[in-house]
Amino acid sequence: MKIKWLLFTGLLIAVLVAGACTAPPAPAGESAPAAGSEAAQPKAAPAEAGEKVTLDLVFSTEPPTLDPSLGTDSQSIWAIRQMFMGLTGFDEQANVVPALATEWTVSEDGLTWTYKMRDDVHWVKLDPASGEFTDLGPVTAKDVEYAVKRTLDPNTASDYAYVLYIVQGGEEFNTADPAAADFDQLRDAVGVKAVDDTTVEFTLKQPAAYFPSITGLWITFPQNQEAVEAGGDQWTEPGNIVTNGPYTLETWNHGADMRYVKNPLWYDAANVQIEAIQGPIIESESTAMSMYEANEIDMMADPGWGPPLPDMDRIKADPQLSQELLIAPRLCTYYYGFVNNKPPFDNPLVRKAFAAAIDRQSLIDNLLKGEQVPAHSFVSPGNFGNVADDMSIGGWMVQEDFGAQLEQARAWLAEAGFPEGEGMDITLMYNTSEAHAQIAQAVQAMWAEAFPKATINVENQEWQVYLKTLLPDSPVEEKPEVYRMGWCADYPDANNWLNEVFHSKSGQNYAVFNNPEYDAAVEQAAREPDPATRQELYKQAETLLIEDATAIAPIYYYTYVRLYKPWVSYVISPVTGDPVSEWTIDVEAKAAARGQ
Repeated sequence: MKIKWLLFTGLLIAVLVAGACTAPPAPAGESAPAAGSEAAQPKAAPAEAGEKVTLDLVFSTEPPTLDPSLGTDSQSIWAIRQMFMGLTGFDEQANVVPALATEWTVSEDGLTWTYKMRDDVHWVKLDPASGEFTDLGPVTAKDVEYAVKRTLDPNTASDYAYVLYIVQGGEEFNTADPAAADFDQLRDAVGVKAVDDTTVEFTLKQPAAYFPSITGLWITFPQNQEAVEAGGDQWTEPGNIVTNGPYTLETWNHGADMRYVKNPLWYDAANVQIEAIQGPIIESESTAMSMYEANEIDMMADPGWGPPLPDMDRIKADPQLSQELLIAPRLCTYYYGFVNNKPPFDNPLVRKAFAAAIDRQSLIDNLLKGEQVPAHSFVSPGNFGNVADDMSIGGWMVQEDFGAQLEQARAWLAEAGFPEGEGMDITLMYNTSEAHAQIAQAVQAMWAEAFPKATINVENQEWQVYLKTLLPDSPVEEKPEVYRMGWCADYPDANNWLNEVFHSKSGQNYAVFNNPEYDAAVEQAAREPDPATRQELYKQAETLLIEDATAIAPIYYYTYVRLYKPWVSYVISPVTGDPVSEWTIDVEAKAAARGQ
């Protein structure tokens, strides 16, 4: 099994080097036909005959979207990354690497980034009925320009558009009234331009050495304008979707199952062994575990379920399952957010009390059992700018003497005017999942013991409904006081965490945390070239978020906790997750295990 994992010492250097210098050339591929030639016209390729090499898994929930401009959650992003490729990507050491782009340069003032693109990546469309793939011609710089402007278009309503405010004119366009007389001019003024078919140029508001990481995010992935406009809200459905990556969507029976198939027209298709990714949508980890042990699926991992928490001791003790278990560091933080503008959690002392009344180590030792690390800050270890080793920020959440920590929590709540939780009736909400439910029940019990006069309710919602409930501008009366969420690195820099999640303008700011001093710190860090100064600014931001306001309660820094069958050879990227196109399956071993 192939796993490469490094702790990210000196990660900023890698990010800055990747951003500030010309990137190495991409692997050579066959050149695309010249535009307008006979060979460049749409043509059909037959689907491959015979039994396909298939990765069988379960999907833990319905992805809210397969639209690159709209994806915000791990389910959607996992699927988008299988089907689309952007200008840049990330390798197994979290370095920025070429993808659709072959190289990029930056101007001396740091404001203009120019990307040269491959000419052998094509748009394809699959007809699910016939199994035929149609080549719709090469992906061009105009497709990148269209996608970036579509993400920023307020009519698209992308919750992730804020990330592109670094692009000149991005914020002005995204916040404009679509009915305004100058709306088209604002679109034209956005700093992304197709210079020619294989050159795209970005103009930034301020220098940002990490910008090549931004062009590795799905919201910048090229999109086929004709497909989007023809399909409308249904453009990502089977038969409508047009993609440019190693896989595309064959079937999507909503709420039931999904199947992706290899794109035979992809430039590197010859090196893609797995020809199909398929599975049912199942919301029960225990059901998925039964399927795994019956050899019906090949893994218990994203985008489905990891091993059920109650089975961890059994798995570790089992001679076979223990060999199939993977535990490795992961650039993610699991946290409970407090809705900062909903009483009584509009009081920072209340938030501090509830954050302190969670016994994180006990939760890990007795429930999770995946070698997670108790968290006291938002940005996880392995990201530049993290303060996970600085106990001056949130250290009171992870004391060795939990009894003393609990007494402090009770004192803070009493000081806030709620002795022992008297008069409190709060709701802790999570998205539907056996594991999230078990964690919520454990924390509910901790809070009930800490604050015996409080009423602690636990509720769950299906993922898509849950995300809508938590949106910053959703009605506060419909929100819980406390919500479950996790954040994983889109790129390994604190900017991705602190600026893009809890900035007051962020669509991910479910806590409705609003602090001008915090905004100023993360904005300054984004344009600061000196690493030491950036580190200090991120520390200031974490202090404001966690130590002063306690806008959220970090609970643990994730690990990968997964099961893989021995016939699966896999690669894990700490940023992009699962590049299935690089995996292989021992078909004979899988068939033998299934008695075939």
